[in-house]
Amino acid sequence: MSKIIVFSAPSGSGKSTIINWLMEHKELNLHFSVSATSRMPRGTEQNGVEYFFFTPDEFREHIEAGDFLEYEEVYPGRYYGTLSAEVDKQLEKGENVVIDMDVHGALNIKKYYGDRAMLVFVQPPSIEVLRQRLIDRGTEVMEMIEERVSRAEYELSFAPRFDKIIVNKNLDEAEKETLAIVKEFLDL
Repeated sequence: MSKIIVFSAPSGSGKSTIINWLMEHKELNLHFSVSATSRMPRGTEQNGVEYFFFTPDEFREHIEAGDFLEYEEVYPGRYYGTLSAEVDKQLEKGENVVIDMDVHGALNIKKYYGDRAMLVFVQPPSIEVLRQRLIDRGTEVMEMIEERVSRAEYELSFAPRFDKIIVNKNLDEAEKETLAIVKEFLDL
């Protein structure tokens, strides 16, 4: 039976790096869930590939119809969500589904799928290390970094509600630890 692995983490924890490394392990049969959004496509993004693109009104119609496992209005009129029909379609094809989402969405997925879903929280060794990683990226101003750190403190409070916690102190070790727990969860 195929399963769902949900990853959540504060920005700068290394979650995306770990997920991308994990996706290279073909024996795991991992496939990303394609989320829906009400924003316009950027660059070469294609409907059904990077996202399912809806207008804000279409997105709200899907909400009213109960089509989402989880969704969030990130900014006024800018929605993101996970369509239950899409995840179910992947599971029916025998794919193990990987979902990268916020802590609230992850807990909703667990409520819906129970033991068929494993929640993995990737966290930095400390808030100070996280702040330094964000500074070292050199992509954001200090005000945005402090917003991300503040958000991280909030997100970290949810870690105990996840099935597994990966502390990313050393990336190689964190990747190997994640691979081991995913293999165990998938009975490989």
